[in-house]
Amino acid sequence: MTVVIAVFVITFLVQAFQIPSESMENTLLIGDYLLVDKVHYGHPGVWGEVLPYSPIKHGDIIVFRYPVHPAQHFVKRVVGVPGDRVRLQNKIVYVNERPLHEDYVIYKAMMEDHYRDDFPVLEATAPGVTAGWWEKMRPLVHNGELVVPPGHYFVMGDNRDQSLDSRYWGLVPRENIIGRPLLIYWSMRTREPETSSDAADGKLGRFVYMMTHVVQETRWDRTLRIVK
Repeated sequence: MTVVIAVFVITFLVQAFQIPSESMENTLLIGDYLLVDKVHYGHPGVWGEVLPYSPIKHGDIIVFRYPVHPAQHFVKRVVGVPGDRVRLQNKIVYVNERPLHEDYVIYKAMMEDHYRDDFPVLEATAPGVTAGWWEKMRPLVHNGELVVPPGHYFVMGDNRDQSLDSRYWGLVPRENIIGRPLLIYWSMRTREPETSSDAADGKLGRFVYMMTHVVQETRWDRTLRIVK
């Protein structure tokens, strides 16, 4: 019975997820282990009276299947919902002509990237922009703003200079969205290889290090933290 309950929970209610990149710093860090709530954004149907379904809103953090490679999972923040008009000017995001006040956003890059900081730009391609998105984006841009089509979402990372997001590969279809991060159940500092032989050990070396330094390397101040 315990196994059946565990399978039900993992299949329908929550999913474990590890933060693999710095794109959501400082909200989520590399080494954060999350429980993802798969119920929150579900389709109500006959369960609408029982389960706490909610629409996807501006500012929500979501976990989704990467549209370019659906086997990969990404985590980003929702900036634009269907019908929104989105643009960036000098790093400031405007949605429906109103600037967003994003106290969670950080910037780390030393070099300017006009495509990233002033979006959308249609005059020339930019590094990292997929060819398919470049073609799809053009008819969605009106008066210098990207109009988010029905059933899609425009997402960005909180670490704006280090995020591969909707600016580079496009919109997230509604069916790709898995859920929202609910809880950081564990967080561990990442360790850089100290020598070339250490780097060659790869995943096995890092696993052994983690298992022998759990107490010292755990970020106790982040463990069991609710994601906001």
